[in-house]
Amino acid sequence: MNPEPKNPLYKHKKIEKNAIAFAVWITIAVSVGGLVEMVPLFNLKQGGQPSSAEAQAAALVKPRTPLQLEGFDIYVREGCYTCHSQMVRPFRHETERYGPYSLAAEAQYDRPFQYGSRRMGPDLARVGAKYPDAWHVQHMKDPATMVPGSLMPRYPWLEKTKLDAARARHIQDKMRAQRTLGVPYSEEEIAAAPAAVLEKTELDAMVAYLQTLGVAAKDVPR
Repeated sequence: MNPEPKNPLYKHKKIEKNAIAFAVWITIAVSVGGLVEMVPLFNLKQGGQPSSAEAQAAALVKPRTPLQLEGFDIYVREGCYTCHSQMVRPFRHETERYGPYSLAAEAQYDRPFQYGSRRMGPDLARVGAKYPDAWHVQHMKDPATMVPGSLMPRYPWLEKTKLDAARARHIQDKMRAQRTLGVPYSEEEIAAAPAAVLEKTELDAMVAYLQTLGVAAKDVPR
């Protein structure tokens, strides 16, 4: 007589020894587990119900101007996100250093968002209006003159590179692309965009962008 059938683990061992049966049961288990987690979400509105703080921030944050949008793209192009995050976490040591913790609504018009998870330099989520424009200009040209010991590279070419007519017209394409992603730019704003950036420099655009960071919803109660 074979004693194994009386062992409660006998059937389990049989399944483990049968690769096909084992794969089928794993698929069933994973599918059931996934459905249990996902089905309740089908009854929720997209994003769920925003908190009061998020709702206030969403109302305060506005789409970037053409010059600020160009600055955002230059920021991404130069890889600034590899050293600077833009997300203050809800911890005391973060808020005491950088200011109120970040709300998701503050990045609602960022494509792509710049939260980041690595900091080789300070977080920039609240850098807007912290320094005057002249400080940012000199900091981009020679960071060590403004922050002694800074390891940040210099970006002197930004001041020498103008946004010419071709770049000015291209900003309209960017704004239309942003509009397909939900940024509410009007046709009037798009039509006026070239004049707003023409003959400005890349440094002008970068500073304009940096000065927006974290300003609109800074005072929203958390």
